[in-house]
Amino acid sequence: MVRKTFEDWQLRCETPAGAKAEQCALVQYLAAEDRPNLTLVVIVLKTADNRGYLLRVVAPLGVLLPSGLGLKIDQTDIGRAGFVRCLTTGCVAEVVMDDGLVRQFKGGSQATFIVFQTPEEGVGIPLSMKGFGAGFDSLK
Repeated sequence: MVRKTFEDWQLRCETPAGAKAEQCALVQYLAAEDRPNLTLVVIVLKTADNRGYLLRVVAPLGVLLPSGLGLKIDQTDIGRAGFVRCLTTGCVAEVVMDDGLVRQFKGGSQATFIVFQTPEEGVGIPLSMKGFGAGFDSLK
């Protein structure tokens, strides 16, 4: 359920089955400009112990798993995350967001996720940073 919108990010909250407390996440849905069927769901949420934050990205089935998921923020190559599992809804990459990555997300104007469909061909999918800072602060 969408609780609040922070420009291009949505704060979505739900109480999972069996959970005592509501869980909220900051979410943005993306699509490659030239390939509308190539979509990503970007999710920022608290870790299970409530001590940190996870960046979780769901990519479509069919992406090349060994190449992982690349990330650039304002033309700076941040690195690649490996895919941890594939579900019927897509393949999931996760990284713990350290303070440096949070600062880069808050201070950045444009991010690009790179998914690979072949070892040579990376497809960049732009992520808007508009509203990220306020949305992230609302997760606390």
